[in-house]
Amino acid sequence: MQIKLIASDMDDTLLNNDRQISARNEAAIKKAIEAGIVFTLASGRMYCSMQPYAQKLGLDVPLVSYNGALVKGALSGKVYVNHPLKLETALDLLAYVKEKGHYVQVYMGDNLYVKEENDFSRMYAKISGIQPIALGEKIYNIEEAPNKLLLMTAPDKFEATWKDVEETFKGRVDVTSSKDNYLELMEPGVNKWQAVKQLAEGFGIKPEEIMCIGDSNNDLSMIKNAGIGVAVANAKPQVQKYAKMITASNDNDGVGLAIENILTTQINVPE
Repeated sequence: MQIKLIASDMDDTLLNNDRQISARNEAAIKKAIEAGIVFTLASGRMYCSMQPYAQKLGLDVPLVSYNGALVKGALSGKVYVNHPLKLETALDLLAYVKEKGHYVQVYMGDNLYVKEENDFSRMYAKISGIQPIALGEKIYNIEEAPNKLLLMTAPDKFEATWKDVEETFKGRVDVTSSKDNYLELMEPGVNKWQAVKQLAEGFGIKPEEIMCIGDSNNDLSMIKNAGIGVAVANAKPQVQKYAKMITASNDNDGVGLAIENILTTQINVPE
């Protein structure tokens, strides 16, 4: 099997715990590109939050942002995929969030909106490098279809909130997570794998020729379906369960090691 496209998650996968791309990871990615392999980023992050890292790597390819809701050229800015939440669904979700008292982030036009600044918004701004815009009560009456909504909860309320959202909005929203208290709400059918697969088709690349690397629930669609699904050592147990390869952790050059294995054909992938 020849790998022709590599898609990597960012947080807790490509990025170390200081949210940086290590020298070894960067070198391996650039070697892969030199070898003719397409390398892209597939993240739940906003497109604008991904761009600085794409520029550091010299990427000139479409980036998979918002878990696949928006695929946009790193340099060209060309939009290849745009699947926002239906406005009606988003408004119903926001009414639900208001009633339940949950913290919510709304992503529209590559901007981040919150009701008001708090510990959740400040933490997210630190991670993403994006400053949220406070809308007050207007957050519950948006007029534009958002790329996604993100709920944050206390860890002890996370599972129950996930289950309640899924049951209340069954068939209207897909729910996933990227961290232990991040509930990501997407248009049904939107996920990283669908976006990566569509991107690959544009290059004439087959699913079995794709390697995807990740750590969390929002990476499962990629890990399960790619020719080689790779989990970093710090990945969730359910992600490792479906991976064909376990690499080192995000803080120990896991992405770089996986790419090096591919480039040197020393990887032994079980059938």
